[in-house]
Amino acid sequence: MLHSESFVTPDGRTIGPTVMEMKNITLRFGGVVAIKDISFDIREGEIRAIIGPNGAGKSSMLNVVSGFYNPQEGEVWYKGAKRPPMKPYQVARQGIARTFQNIALFEGMSVLDNVMTGRLNHMTSGIFSQALWWGKAEREEVANREAVEKVIDFLEIQHIRKTPVARLPYGLKKRVELARALAAEPKILLLDEPMAGMNVEEKEDMSRFILSVNDEFGTTIALIEHDMGVVMDLSDRVVVMDYGKKIGDGTPDEVRGNQAVIDAYLGVAHD
Repeated sequence: MLHSESFVTPDGRTIGPTVMEMKNITLRFGGVVAIKDISFDIREGEIRAIIGPNGAGKSSMLNVVSGFYNPQEGEVWYKGAKRPPMKPYQVARQGIARTFQNIALFEGMSVLDNVMTGRLNHMTSGIFSQALWWGKAEREEVANREAVEKVIDFLEIQHIRKTPVARLPYGLKKRVELARALAAEPKILLLDEPMAGMNVEEKEDMSRFILSVNDEFGTTIALIEHDMGVVMDLSDRVVVMDYGKKIGDGTPDEVRGNQAVIDAYLGVAHD
């Protein structure tokens, strides 16, 4: 259902109108149905969680949003307009950035250089002027460096800015990947299991940064996460998937009390 009005949450946060809508999405891989007739919306300024057991189709849905997959049926609407089939770089130009379940960084490059790759869509000067580092290319480079340094400061990774990514522990690699996504200045940030493999302290840090990104930058966030404590603490709304179908959608409290969700997910122990 399309929401055109804004509202204020009990904790004082403003949630805006619908910015993205998934309408009756069905995705198949050969004879396997990964997503079956799922609809839900994402509202401006909210933190929207997508949860469900392993194999429920969560990452496939995020791949539909980010353009890695084009569904066989259904429509993706963005900012009130139907979105045609797009490549991931075209979706990125619309202001949608993401992180991945399996870290996808350039291991041999420094943290700074990795984060700089998030600015590619903000680089418009030609190869010749870039090679000479002259005129527009010089101005762009300076502006992009300034933007990247702000992200590095924001995520408190100044001390590793020149360190090769391969030398970093897992938790810091996840933070660098978040920095690269933020460097793109996204309107919607997609996070695929941002807490996976982290210890308690690392999860607390990542949770704090996600809330700060949403609060200070006003960035809309859609995330997949298995840690139900994190989901219930961070999310404004939760959509629940199971075997490619949607079985729940609502506030954390509504989802927590949904018997279908309890039977399929919340009542089952997960590693």
